Amino acid sequence: MKTPSTGAPKKSTTAKLPPVRAHAKQNLTALLSAAAEVFATSGVDAPVREIAQRAGVGLGTVYRHFPHRSDLIVAAMQSHVEACADEAAIFASEYEPEEALARWLHRLMDFVGAKRGLAAALHSGDPAYAALPGYVMERLGGALRELLDGAIAVKAVRSDIDAEELLWTVATMCRGPYGEKPAYAGKMVDVLIDGLRYRANP
Repeated sequence: MKTPSTGAPKKSTTAKLPPVRAHAKQNLTALLSAAAEVFATSGVDAPVREIAQRAGVGLGTVYRHFPHRSDLIVAAMQSHVEACADEAAIFASEYEPEEALARWLHRLMDFVGAKRGLAAALHSGDPAYAALPGYVMERLGGALRELLDGAIAVKAVRSDIDAEELLWTVATMCRGPYGEKPAYAGKMVDVLIDGLRYRANP
């Protein structure tokens, strides 16, 4: 025997959730992008209101996602580290090993140059950022290691260089005396790449 209906069935509200989540994700993406741009030009102490305005959101949205400034700084850095690391696999699938490595080293140069505004925070000694340097090295170092191993395997570059050493070398070049001039850093990365090819296939 069927149980009698006690009234009209309730409408499901689950259909309304995906648009909300999508909108929240768009806000988060816009915030991280805006934060990276503002930090690069005005430093990590730039007003949060400036970031909100550039992202096209209200201050409440910023603080809902990131209650503390340090939360936003960490998230902005992680977002761009992930994007840079992911491009290593893309280059590896589209180019020969030597070309993939060269292209990604230039991508790394762009990343380091654009993140100068975050460098002070990373090395400030603030416990909120304590895990970031290790995370950056692990994620970007791992991406570089795969590209470097691929180029070494086909004898396109020399085998006596470590991925971590190479990562630090590019980062140091971008912070050099002419660090504010991208053309200089790009030229030095080209010289570095030529050096990697030297005695690659003795």
